Parts: sequence; C-alpha cells; structure tokens
Amino acid sequence: MLADTMEQFFQYDERDFGRRRTLDEVTGKPESMAFPRAPQYVRTKDFFRTAPVMKQSVETLFELNKRYEVFIVSAATEFPQSLFEKHQWLGEHFPFITWQQMVFCGLKTIVEADIMIDDHFKNLDPFKGYTILFSQPHNLLQPDNRHKRVHGWSDIADILL
Repeated sequence: MLADTMEQFFQYDERDFGRRRTLDEVTGKPESMAFPRAPQYVRTKDFFRTAPVMKQSVETLFELNKRYEVFIVSAATEFPQSLFEKHQWLGEHFPFITWQQMVFCGLKTIVEADIMIDDHFKNLDPFKGYTILFSQPHNLLQPDNRHKRVHGWSDIADILL
C-alpha cells in the first residue's frame, strides 16, 4: 500500500465519466465493480507508473527499513506492464529500497515473513505471521477479526516504530 491506486481509480474514473464517485458509492465493492472501467485502467500504460504515493509512506518505510528486513511484494505478474512500471515507480519514490528488496510475483502466498501489510484478505488470510490490514474502500465493510486494521501509514508507524 505504497501507491494510492484507489486515488488513481478515482481520477481515471472522473476523467472518463465527468464526476468523482463518492466514497459511499465504492465502499464495500471490489475495484472492478466500483469503477466500471477498472479492468481497462490496470492494463493502461502508465497506470501504475503515475499512481500517487500514499501519505506518510515514504517517511514511515524509510524508518522501517532501518529497523527491519523490508521487502516490497507485489502481485505484479497479473498485469505484465506493471512489472516495469512498478519497478520504476519504486525507484523514483523509494530510492532507499534496493532491487534486492523488490519481489514481483503471481501469488503472495509464497511469502514467508514475520509481518505482512496488505489491503486484500486473499493475501493476508493465508499468511502465517502478523498481519496488518490497510483500510481501503473495498475492505471497509468486511470484518477484520484476525488482522490489525490501520487507516494509514501513521498507524503503521505507531505499531511498528
């Protein structure tokens, strides 16, 4: 949850439909239902390359990287053009993350670590370590009994720093 892809969906959708959807309109819906053209957007050149950076993510991850062995894991192979775009994006916005710390894969279930931060239950549920659920409109209505829910990077800093 370094890239604010939700904001990117809002911006693309507003560009195409002439008005910004409200949070109520998208809450509880997968991106593909909340934004009719979402499947096209994620296959559009530069969608991932130009995504906004999540607030406080740079500062928090910089500090986490000093204390922990940090890996950025992305299921980037789902959208092949995103591999290069995400690599470039990370290099631009998080230059302290080395190429050795970037893991691009198909399923995050291959990850064995102590902590996982994600916004999708499909990635957190099978994980054996400590899980942090990053709140996003698509997961706001789902119960989060097993995962520690956070609403931003300042919450993550409070927990891990």
